[in-house]
Amino acid sequence: METPKIFESEYKFCLLLWENEPIKSRELVKLCNERLGWKSTTVYTVIKRLSERGVVKNENTIVSSLISKEEIQEAEIGNMVEKTFEGSLPAFIAAFGRHEKLSQIEIENIKKIIEKD
Repeated sequence: METPKIFESEYKFCLLLWENEPIKSRELVKLCNERLGWKSTTVYTVIKRLSERGVVKNENTIVSSLISKEEIQEAEIGNMVEKTFEGSLPAFIAAFGRHEKLSQIEIENIKKIIEKD
């Protein structure tokens, strides 16, 4: 199953959900109001949209995720590599490396990840 596309505002919502789940919808409304400045109608609309796309579930006013933060992040990185770097992971890593100074420990960790696969 392909991971559904999550838009930026939905991702901010999901970050709150992942941090607090399972959570009552009215508590989630309060959190979204405090941290995102959203009105209750916006929160319920996002819950409905994400429920329809299989990202979250809302059962008996308890909201929880069906897709993990890691799954969303992996899908977004995959989409970005495909779209921006024509599917070339080495091109992505090269571009990232030119803009971010990596420590020796980070370089070793990346090597371990590559060698593991």
